[in-house]
Amino acid sequence: MQKLDEVRDILSAILSLGERKNLLKEDSSLLGSVPELDSMAVVNVITALEEHFDIVVDDDEISAKTFETLGSLTCFIEQKLSE
Repeated sequence: MQKLDEVRDILSAILSLGERKNLLKEDSSLLGSVPELDSMAVVNVITALEEHFDIVVDDDEISAKTFETLGSLTCFIEQKLSE
């Protein structure tokens, strides 16, 4: 659960979600459901995740499925950390 909280915090900071961050659960939809999460925000979120977790994300690794839910994004990060 710790990674989920870290990813939620990063999303919240980049998207300026404020108290709405508390509404984000593992199965919460992201793309199409969080208006602030547009294409530019996705780039900023990826950059912040790379810096926070000290990982490198290649362009071909990212898809809409990655940003489908908070849980799918967290799973992606956990996979990158295990590489």
